[in-house]
Amino acid sequence: MKAFFFDLETTGLKFWKNGIHQMSGCIEVDGTVKETFNYKVAPNPAAEIEDEALKVGNVTREQILAYPPMKDIHGKLTDMLSKHCDKFDKTDKLFLIGYNNASFDNDFLRAFFKQCNDNYFGSWFWSSSIDVMVLASEALKNKRHTMIDFKLKTVARELGIAVDEGKLHDAAYDIELTRQIYHTLTDKK
Repeated sequence: MKAFFFDLETTGLKFWKNGIHQMSGCIEVDGTVKETFNYKVAPNPAAEIEDEALKVGNVTREQILAYPPMKDIHGKLTDMLSKHCDKFDKTDKLFLIGYNNASFDNDFLRAFFKQCNDNYFGSWFWSSSIDVMVLASEALKNKRHTMIDFKLKTVARELGIAVDEGKLHDAAYDIELTRQIYHTLTDKK
């Protein structure tokens, strides 16, 4: 199985209005990490930047506006993807895997491709993504009522995974927690 584990940090909650400022993750093939990435990216110039979102990501407006332009990061991303799958082969794609990605990150990533005038998003990735939060919901259904919330850090701790509070909301750290949760839940089967 080819997997694209990813997490994004954004300038707000609305993919049609806000933009990405960090994109991190790894490509894993049959359980082996083949490549990792941690891209800082200047959001789309038309994107709204919300101060509250920047506080969550512990970044400033000046920092994110100084990051490399979207087109540069898009080129790096697609160059990396092309090493691991053939976008012209309908049977060779990657699964998008993230934490709460089905209702958040996937839409932002798809919008990123569109904003870079790239209509090949569906050529790189299967349309059926894997949301680790959904997997955890099933695995922890008998404990859910005792948990204070279902955030990434809470689920990780419930599964016995150590969490460094100071690193949360950095996409590179969050995706590592997501991978650990995913493998904790799926490697048992």
